[in-house]
Amino acid sequence: MGSAVERTDEHVREYLIYRGFTSTLKHLDNEIKADKEKGFRVDKIIDQLQQFVQSFDLFGLKEYWLYLDRRLFCRLEDVYRSTVNKLRTSLFRYYVINTVQVRPRPPKTQEFFQKQASELQTQAEWRDWFILPFVPAPEQNPTFAPYFSRQWADTFLVSLHNFLSVLFQCVHILQVQKMTSLTEENEQFRQMVRNPFFSLTQQNPRKVEVEEVEPTPPETSADPPDSASCGGGAGAGGGGLSAEQPFIKLSQEEYGEHHSSIMHCRVDCSGRRVASLDVDGVIKVWSFNPIMQTKATIMSKSPLLSLEWAAKPDRLLLLGSGVGTVRLYDTEAKKNLYEMNIDDTHPRILSLACSPSGSSFVCSAAALSRSGGSESGPRLPIPVSGQLLLWDTKTVKQQLQFSLEPEPVAVNCTAFNHNGNLLVTGAADGVIRLFDMQRYESAMSWRAHDGEVYSVEFSYDENTVFSVGEDGKFIQWNIHRCGVKQSEQDLPQDATGPFVLSGYSGYKQVQVPRGRLFAFDSEGQHVLTCSSSGGLIYRLTNGEPALERVLSLGGHKAPVVTVDWCSAVDCGTCLTASMDGKIKLSTLLAQKS
Repeated sequence: MGSAVERTDEHVREYLIYRGFTSTLKHLDNEIKADKEKGFRVDKIIDQLQQFVQSFDLFGLKEYWLYLDRRLFCRLEDVYRSTVNKLRTSLFRYYVINTVQVRPRPPKTQEFFQKQASELQTQAEWRDWFILPFVPAPEQNPTFAPYFSRQWADTFLVSLHNFLSVLFQCVHILQVQKMTSLTEENEQFRQMVRNPFFSLTQQNPRKVEVEEVEPTPPETSADPPDSASCGGGAGAGGGGLSAEQPFIKLSQEEYGEHHSSIMHCRVDCSGRRVASLDVDGVIKVWSFNPIMQTKATIMSKSPLLSLEWAAKPDRLLLLGSGVGTVRLYDTEAKKNLYEMNIDDTHPRILSLACSPSGSSFVCSAAALSRSGGSESGPRLPIPVSGQLLLWDTKTVKQQLQFSLEPEPVAVNCTAFNHNGNLLVTGAADGVIRLFDMQRYESAMSWRAHDGEVYSVEFSYDENTVFSVGEDGKFIQWNIHRCGVKQSEQDLPQDATGPFVLSGYSGYKQVQVPRGRLFAFDSEGQHVLTCSSSGGLIYRLTNGEPALERVLSLGGHKAPVVTVDWCSAVDCGTCLTASMDGKIKLSTLLAQKS
């Protein structure tokens, strides 16, 4: 809804400028700056609350929350009043914890309890908190320790963000319904003016009751230490799913800082940062919790083809180029730590995979494609040569080169299992190779696809491997019995590529798969895939068909070319990136059966 309000404001500004109403325009700008609802932008409201907390402005915090309560929360049904009260309690606790964490401790902590004593002393959830100002080290006290954790603060802010998001979505639906009814009434009035007998012909004129429509977001757990839930909102923003289905879509936000097609989009191990790479070689490092914010922008003179987050420490990013180099980039210090020259004869770094131990990474280097190195058009059927190398991240030296039988071939995708003892690769010759990383040798290999292997991943129990290939098949392989399929499913072309974006005058942009084409949820029971209009979530079955569609995330106007799925507690975050440079971040709530 926030984007619609912003567009409306811009139209009003353009009209005032066109008419020359400069004085009115100044008044409008001043009113917008003072707007407490922040144009229904949830991130702006969260920012305002955090500013009050960080500046220890208790009066401003109380007044702002009271305004939101009078303007929005009071319109909800009584069943949601407890949710609002929990959010308010958590907000005040967030304020108190912030006052305690400042050294030397300011008198704001005692001031809070003095001013709020008459209100809070009758509330059971605050009974133990009045001793907080007198506890020497409250962060070590069992009662208060959970509230000092980053996890509690993040969970509270996500809960509040999700609650407001769903609330504003419901308000938006209410406004649409009102506009629809007004349009219908206006049309009826026009008919009556044109034809005085119109009202007589309408035996049962349609009457739309909109005053009874109330925004009804579902209850959100707002007190993180007492509940593991991350957010609320199964109603209007939930994609119309029934209670029997596994996920509810709480919200969907857009990251639009890229100006060309996305190649890779990956969440780091902690689930706090995202790195996205476009075809122009621009990398954006950004966070989405509690608000979407760009942390770093990396520009490269040479083309970039691959990226991977390091496991330890998770702030480091590996960047593979098209000129035979791999860079190790510190996203917090915003600088390159090392640049490694891999191989001049195989300059295209197609895939990077960091070992979970963090001590090494695998690098796939390939020769120039036979079509002259173009990364945008379809590949020729003759696979190019390549190398698979193991590098030590501490010594920044190559440890060994893996043997690729029957011939050296370009490896498109790589993935480690949870402890780094196994490595699976998919190559341009259609062969999947499984490597024993304790012996550094191939354990088995088999012909998996007709054409290239585009993407491979271990299953949740790591007894099988899933792959997607150029033949459009999604196959599950048993790693204990070489080349034995456990299941197979045909996927549509918009899930496997090559991806095509059509333009004016017959123009077509074609992109071969480079990033991850599928990703699993935290329990390995559902898989997220690409499609022409957004991500698709399937349930993995043990029968036929192997995939059962359960949810379409939607939201894209161009083909989605890579996906990722980050799961934390009950909230899952799905990333879908498309050829128009847009990245959609969909927050899901898992429904436990």
